[in-house]
Amino acid sequence: RSYSGPETEGQLLNSFVQYFGDSLARKIKRMPLIEETVLPGDSLLTLPVVVIGNGPSGICLSYLLSGYRPYLSPEAIHPNPILHTKLEAARHLSIVDQDLEYLSEGLEGRSSNPVAVLFDTLLHPDADFGYDYPPVLHWKLEQHHYIPHIVLGKGPPGGAWHSMEGSMLTISFGDWMELPGLTFKEWAASKRRNRKSDRVMPEEIACYYKHYVKVMGLQKNFRDNVYITSVSRLYRGKDDEDRRELNENISTQHLEMEDGQKSLIKRNWEVRGYQRAADGSHVPFCLFAENVALATGTFDSPGRLQVEGEDFPFVLHSMSDFGAAISKGKLRGKADPVLIVGAGLTAADAVLCAYNNNIPVIHVFRRRVTDTSLIFKQLPKKLYPEYHKVYHMMCTQSHTVDSNLHSAYTSFPEHNVLSFKPEMKCVLQSASGLKKILKFSVALVLIGSHPNLFFLKDQGHSIGHHSNQPITCKGNPIEIDPYTYECTKEANLFALGPLVGDNFVRFLKGGALGIARCLAIRQKKKHELIESGDGGGDGVP
Repeated sequence: RSYSGPETEGQLLNSFVQYFGDSLARKIKRMPLIEETVLPGDSLLTLPVVVIGNGPSGICLSYLLSGYRPYLSPEAIHPNPILHTKLEAARHLSIVDQDLEYLSEGLEGRSSNPVAVLFDTLLHPDADFGYDYPPVLHWKLEQHHYIPHIVLGKGPPGGAWHSMEGSMLTISFGDWMELPGLTFKEWAASKRRNRKSDRVMPEEIACYYKHYVKVMGLQKNFRDNVYITSVSRLYRGKDDEDRRELNENISTQHLEMEDGQKSLIKRNWEVRGYQRAADGSHVPFCLFAENVALATGTFDSPGRLQVEGEDFPFVLHSMSDFGAAISKGKLRGKADPVLIVGAGLTAADAVLCAYNNNIPVIHVFRRRVTDTSLIFKQLPKKLYPEYHKVYHMMCTQSHTVDSNLHSAYTSFPEHNVLSFKPEMKCVLQSASGLKKILKFSVALVLIGSHPNLFFLKDQGHSIGHHSNQPITCKGNPIEIDPYTYECTKEANLFALGPLVGDNFVRFLKGGALGIARCLAIRQKKKHELIESGDGGGDGVP
């Protein structure tokens, strides 16, 4: 299809001309949404960075790429004396310009990524010990550090937070959900929102993130209603060795052409997709990027049991579907209980939702109630009383305690679902092999969710810790360099947030710091090459 109208040609990046300067106007006018027949060899603008995903990970990365820099505050004293000594010695440098490995050394926290732990302790010192110390950082906007980039998302800035169930409180405190430079308390006060609890509704967090992009001046970098269909390499070598060598020095490596001439390798990635227009039509586009950052989160694809009957319409896989069924009165007056599968916080939310609506529950999960890896074991009782209420029921209202089903709630620890039957029955199997058949009104399978990286080669299976397996937050996150967040198996591809195991907003900000430092160093080297006459390209300087 050909899209040649002026409104189509400039729809995706129409503000880039005035933002990057008139000198790029001619290139940009040709670039934004190109026809699908355009060849990779045509002279088109290459962006330094394309960020896929506009949730908190993508927003925080855009903040740092836009030139915001964190410095040690003049009167700040970090409670960790060793870390404070290191910070004090380089007070004149921003954290982005310091050795993150050196600063992270010896720190411990609830993330396996050292930079995530470092950035968290700078923003929330000793938070895990119950202290509410202020950040030891202050922020400066240094526009000369700006790295041109674009953040692409399916919906408004905030990502999956706009589609989460609105009746539940967040697991983290509102202060832990905030992004650098704007506290959640300041935002809530400006909106005259009365905070009854330190924990907040997902709707409030979504509004905060959307406002954050605007107030920080980041909106020029964001494009909504964008769906990615493919992200692929350009100019691959003839074999794996060629590709490896090409990746090692992508900014200066030359490729021998058929006529004997050498041509500078200018483009790393081709990003294709479409933008949904106001009238519902799909406008295809193609971007070229030196670097791609994956910030998609893990809420794309709900986890499935992969058992017989799971596709029946009465088997649901999301809290929103369950909430809709309750609000429409579909479960009112049902004699049979709701079957909830899973032992995580979302499953606990579903139990609470059913319990509060006087809907009886059968709760099935594979683990023992004494399993130390259960999330409830990691939550203080005083801060999370509702979740400990569910955990108490899981322990004390098991089917083993009373052979008859309890009226309001019955748990089935160490049980697997074998199949769902069309007459709304479920076949369970215990750890000992004993099978049971239970009747239910609706089933809700809440066993986590997985990222949908279909737009990558082999759906991204090759870039995880375990090759040729699907990417999952816990079992198989993307394998990255711990200090740059660059994929170890794919150069110039970065990942942060849940994709690398950081589920909490507190820790995903460290990924943005690592990536921003890595790209700043490379950008500086590229400028030095250009100035010395040894390199160049058509990427934005």
